Amino acid sequence: MRCSLLCALAVVALAQAEQQATTGQSETLANGLKIEYVYTLDGCEPKSKINDMLTMHYTGKLVDGTKFDSSHDRDQPFTFQLGVGQVIKGWDLGLTKMCVGEKRRLTIPANLAYGDRGAGNVIPGGATLVFDVELLNVGDQAPTTNVFKEIDQDQDKQLSRDEVSEYLKKQMAAAEGAEGGDDIKQMMSDHEKLVEEIFQHEDKDKNGFISHDEFTGPKHDEL
Repeated sequence: MRCSLLCALAVVALAQAEQQATTGQSETLANGLKIEYVYTLDGCEPKSKINDMLTMHYTGKLVDGTKFDSSHDRDQPFTFQLGVGQVIKGWDLGLTKMCVGEKRRLTIPANLAYGDRGAGNVIPGGATLVFDVELLNVGDQAPTTNVFKEIDQDQDKQLSRDEVSEYLKKQMAAAEGAEGGDDIKQMMSDHEKLVEEIFQHEDKDKNGFISHDEFTGPKHDEL
């Protein structure tokens, strides 16, 4: 009995030691991407792979510590398909072989982020970005995203023109970083026109706001 207990404790100690040996380690790839393994789980499955749908919480900062985006602030995790260009290259490369519950810090050079052009008014050209990420789910299909909640920054259950405008800017900046196509550039130049078209279609009572009932995009019914 005593031997069995000691053996069991030895196995637990070994597993913890292996986990601790990985947690806190980091590596820098040849392309300049630095991956810090903030928290890891030993022997976990499944590990994230190309084409998986990942749901993450993240906070993005410039190297001087200036925060430019965070899913925590919106209380809404971010879901995307890994390895197909839906996000910046630094994410596609830095989030493989990761298990649910694990945390990483990615330091992403500009060539794997938004390049010399930057993104909107929040990410300057040539900026190195730092992301603290936590993997919440790995799946074959994306869970339903509450787009209304993502847009409704002040949580007053109605969408203003400013909120819709800011949401579109972020989505377009992300799409431009992934695709860089002429169609995305044209949409960004016609941004204000697009906002007006959305309100013409969604603002049924023409009061200048889009209510939860009026909104026809993905939303949850708990509001």
